[in-house]
Amino acid sequence: MAFMEKPPAGKVLLDDTVPLTAAIEASQSLQSHTIVRRYSDFDLLNNSLQIAGLSLPLPPKKLIGNMDREFIAERQKGLQNYLNVITTNHILSNCELVKKFLDPNNYSANYTEIALQQVSMFFRSEPKWEVVEPLKDIGWRIRKKYFLMKIKNQPKERLVLSWADLGPDKYLSDKDFQCLIKLLPSCLHPYIYRVTFATANESSTLLIRMFNEKGTLKDLIYKAKPKDPFLKKYCNPKKIQGLELQQIKTYGRQILEVLKFLHDKGFPYGHLHASNVMLDGDTCRLLDLENSLLGLPSFYRSYFSQFRKINTLESVDVHCFGHLLYEMTYGRPPDSVPVDSFPPAPSMAVVAVLESTLSCEACKNGMPTVSRLLQMPLFSDVLLTTSEKPQFKIPTKLKEALRIAKECIEKRLIEEQKQIHQHRRLTRAQSHHGSEEERKKRKILARKKSKRSALENSEEHSAKYSNSNNSAGSGASSPLTSPSSPTPPSTSVQHAPF
Repeated sequence: MAFMEKPPAGKVLLDDTVPLTAAIEASQSLQSHTIVRRYSDFDLLNNSLQIAGLSLPLPPKKLIGNMDREFIAERQKGLQNYLNVITTNHILSNCELVKKFLDPNNYSANYTEIALQQVSMFFRSEPKWEVVEPLKDIGWRIRKKYFLMKIKNQPKERLVLSWADLGPDKYLSDKDFQCLIKLLPSCLHPYIYRVTFATANESSTLLIRMFNEKGTLKDLIYKAKPKDPFLKKYCNPKKIQGLELQQIKTYGRQILEVLKFLHDKGFPYGHLHASNVMLDGDTCRLLDLENSLLGLPSFYRSYFSQFRKINTLESVDVHCFGHLLYEMTYGRPPDSVPVDSFPPAPSMAVVAVLESTLSCEACKNGMPTVSRLLQMPLFSDVLLTTSEKPQFKIPTKLKEALRIAKECIEKRLIEEQKQIHQHRRLTRAQSHHGSEEERKKRKILARKKSKRSALENSEEHSAKYSNSNNSAGSGASSPLTSPSSPTPPSTSVQHAPF
């Protein structure tokens, strides 16, 4: 299939950021949502995840007595704990290894092979480029692959090619989508990393940028090598240390300036995180503007989808900036969001911005604007010196297409937030109904009802007996029976892929 040919119809577009959970069942089942996993499968997964450098609680092997009932129950409990640890780790839960283990039906494709096929087709029409080596797993996305490149007549210069599949939020028409992708190399801004070449078909994009030996802002924070796999670089840093205050102020101001530029242009972003910020000397440059055009879900989607007030791409960018600022300040991501209290920071001005983007109050009431953040003391006194004039001309017709696509992206987010909110309410109601206090109340009410029913039956029986013809011994009366206790409501358990 040539690179510019139309892909097969009926393609399923999954949101890979939707968290997967798994519940271990004692019995095997052939239902579609249940799969069988042996201990050897867990062991294989665990060996593959060792690259992350984490100590994961996989129960040890046991060769003798492994069919004892007590051992099986204990093993099941241990494996469930192992799965819970993996699925609650933000980086591990999004990696391809875990997705394929938990949901093999939806993650059976070999995306590296698909990318290689598409890239090979591209090189047939563009012979001046040449692949040096694949950059295996340097990013977190399952459907985005990277290759180190060179130009044949400039063999010392290194570039990076990125190939990405479409995502669930791709609402642009194929024509508008391809036009906008091809516009990206014309985007000039001191804080946007330049795109050297860009092309697209109806199913994917292919972009080429210069390779930067220093890597991204996340590489600086974690002291990582840019070419290493994502799990190895960021899952378990050897030394946790935030940046200097002046770096935080300068980098933060630069990032906010480029976000404001994109917002003013009506260009949706929604993909801010430390790995999408390239370091070029002392300058931060934003990466991956194509993600929103492709309809890819955000790295932090599982966080902001919990909060109904974060429902526009502008507010998503501000919330994601809070995550980024936290990482720059403390050298690691927050343990959970919203953040109840912040550790000591280099300046209270840092904490003020963090509170406005990550605190319980901020997540409940809504995010400030980028303009408001620029006016806060942490960034208002930062002087930026750049001679490069921003330039990004988007035709009016494409601006309208972007506006409609942005509204569709936000509509899906709002609908997802609504479903999460309804699920939470239902879960709380079920939890309340199943609490010990509620069970005691129901037992007391059941006893009272039983006694009342028994008394009514007794009185009715006495009335019938007194109206009889006093024919004693003609037949034995039926014994009194109390009604059985009410049956608790049955709860259907939804087992996520395991």
